[in-house]
Amino acid sequence: MDTFLQQLFNGLFLGAIYALIALGYTMVYGILRFINFAHGEVYMVGAYVAYFAASMLLPLFGAGWLAFLLLLIIAMLACALLGVGIEWTVYRPLRHRPRLTVLITAIGVSLFLQYGGQSWLGAAPRAFPTLLPKSTVSLGPVQATNLQIVVLVTTLVLMLALRFFVMKTKLGKAMRAVSHNVQAASLMGINNDRVISVTFAVGSALAAAAGVLYAINYPTINPLMGLMPGLKAFVAAVLGGIGNIPGAAVGGLVLGIVETFAGGSPLLSPYRDAIAFGLLVLLLLFKPGGLLGKATVEKV
Repeated sequence: MDTFLQQLFNGLFLGAIYALIALGYTMVYGILRFINFAHGEVYMVGAYVAYFAASMLLPLFGAGWLAFLLLLIIAMLACALLGVGIEWTVYRPLRHRPRLTVLITAIGVSLFLQYGGQSWLGAAPRAFPTLLPKSTVSLGPVQATNLQIVVLVTTLVLMLALRFFVMKTKLGKAMRAVSHNVQAASLMGINNDRVISVTFAVGSALAAAAGVLYAINYPTINPLMGLMPGLKAFVAAVLGGIGNIPGAAVGGLVLGIVETFAGGSPLLSPYRDAIAFGLLVLLLLFKPGGLLGKATVEKV
């Protein structure tokens, strides 16, 4: 029982990171109905922004909560600007083109950021600096680190903030209107371009937060670090119901738990990644709408 609870906690910790990335996928899909496959690289950029900012802030403030919060905010703001920049320069000119064109372009942006990062930053992994001293905390039968708890608490706060923004603010209501019907929202006076830019900014900021939270727990970063988490977060978004914000959070947590339990099994551990993608195949076969989504028929 203790082992089960320990693995469950570890799965929630891993799933929280997937959930933050998956939210960006599902928000963009909810508005534009396409998958931004460059989103995993935004996660990578967030970790690198925090890495370089740390070299300037740590000599001034030292390691601690202030440095962590400042670096988290800096990374989120930088990646929000990056997301808006990608939307303005790449996706907006293609908005009325066939979706396959946009999808291929998104893959091209992903590859550009991956290999551009290798060219500019070097392919060698870099050690992420220590922002918070690591310690072990006993939660009953569960042994956790303070850094894992930071990930869970930060993820919960960001998700609650996102829910408040989407459900309670004027701009959030505009996002829901555009997601429901782009043409009707435009006729009602909503600035669709502004809403889409804000969607990219918020989703990219959440991916940056995931990159920083990952880096403080696994303190090694490299330009290709966003590839596998980005793909798994896409699986999580589909698992929960692509376009459904609560579904993305649930999908991330479920995927993290499944992957952790598979990794803890000597028989299944070598197939840990395959199980995540196999779960996607099974879901598309038996429940294509996802856990919280609804299957829809699209006219072409």
